[in-house]
Amino acid sequence: MPKGYWIAHVTVTNPEDYAEYVRLDTPVVEEYGGRFIVRGGRSEAPEGPMKERHVVVEFPDYETALACYRSEAYQKAAAIRRANSESDIVIVEGTE
Repeated sequence: MPKGYWIAHVTVTNPEDYAEYVRLDTPVVEEYGGRFIVRGGRSEAPEGPMKERHVVVEFPDYETALACYRSEAYQKAAAIRRANSESDIVIVEGTE
């Protein structure tokens, strides 16, 4: 079964309050079997505009990735992210 992934591109607008999002989202992601593959680090955009931060989270499957994102606990954290950053998030199914 293919794994599921969150791919996020983020520009943090309020680092102090954004830290609360990171504190809250990590245990939720782990509860759903998620594993951070990329969480910041160096990056380059050879084509198109780029946000400052990139995150890739791997889940056991696509359905679990969706369930985590839609969970009440994650949406509580996401409200903090939305208030303190500009972000694009895509949830995708990997290849087998």
